[in-house]
Amino acid sequence: MRNLLLATIPAGLMALALPAAAQAPAQQADGACFRGTLDEGYCDNNRDMVADTPEASRQRDPSTLVFTYTPVEDPALYASQFRPFVDHLTRCTGKRTMYFQVTSNAAQVEAMRSGRLHVAGFSTGPTAFAVNLAGAVPFAVKGGPDGFESYRVVMLVRADSNIQSLADLKGKRVAHTSATSNSGNLAPRAFFPAQGLKPDEDYRVLYSGGHDRSVMGVNAGDYDAAPVASDVYSRMVARGQVKAENFRVIWQSDPFPTSSFAMSHDLKPELQTKIRECFMSYRFPESMAKDLGGNDRFWPATYAEQWAPVRAVADAVNAPYNRAAFDAESRRELEAEARRNAARTQTQSGGVHNVPQAGGNAPAAKP
Repeated sequence: MRNLLLATIPAGLMALALPAAAQAPAQQADGACFRGTLDEGYCDNNRDMVADTPEASRQRDPSTLVFTYTPVEDPALYASQFRPFVDHLTRCTGKRTMYFQVTSNAAQVEAMRSGRLHVAGFSTGPTAFAVNLAGAVPFAVKGGPDGFESYRVVMLVRADSNIQSLADLKGKRVAHTSATSNSGNLAPRAFFPAQGLKPDEDYRVLYSGGHDRSVMGVNAGDYDAAPVASDVYSRMVARGQVKAENFRVIWQSDPFPTSSFAMSHDLKPELQTKIRECFMSYRFPESMAKDLGGNDRFWPATYAEQWAPVRAVADAVNAPYNRAAFDAESRRELEAEARRNAARTQTQSGGVHNVPQAGGNAPAAKP
């Protein structure tokens, strides 16, 4: 499946995503720091595209491990789903492990950057922000007995809609999730122009704030369509949050890797090794596997290999995973949350239903 993911990306895009190691020397001179795309404070002298473990005096060995999962759906829902695994980490590492709820991709990245988060599951697109800006080191993905999980971008419309193809979306309201999302924003911007459809020009982009919110918005009629991650949509159907017969898929992409599991680069090497062992030895209990799309284990993964298709998409739409793009996305997430809270307050007080407002054009640089 790994080779399949790489094979589905055009060669021209893949060339942009190759690790620096393909052309760069293996090691800097003594004392030098090669960064590549990493932010200040991180080095990548072995050219594997993630932050190196620092010298011993800067390594951490926390008494309590803090873990969280990407906020692509209700954070409280994931806190419950991952409770068995959090308990496993406590037993396996010998360190108390607690689940930390985050409400946005930006907050999750900042939590790891600041040292408050040690291990996390990051959504596909924000994984690259976590690597470049927070020193995250992806090492695992969810999967089943035959290999790790992938997902597709699916364009959803209501079943009773007269929209039959991407061409029919011209002039419509389409929900993108957030500027940092691979499946909810970047991949559509990379792929749709070749299909004769340009986001922002041919249709109005509305940022929903999450894949589940996009799905619910299409279901409610707030949006005419939405590109979302197929795995999130499938889980919502399986849980009964929405009915599959209420939707149609009018377009889908080739597969992408799903969320990564990463640890902070500055944990002691012995602890990093133990965390990896704890992930790879774990088998999901039946209830957890059901909630997570039938996945029952973790598979090893690297940012350089498995995330090459994601980086290729970002390069194709000139959306670098840098500090300027991250700060812009953080502001958008805060503004979107404020609008949702205002709409919720208005609805609770008996006001008129508030249709989501446009989130503005996506930045020239990415989320």
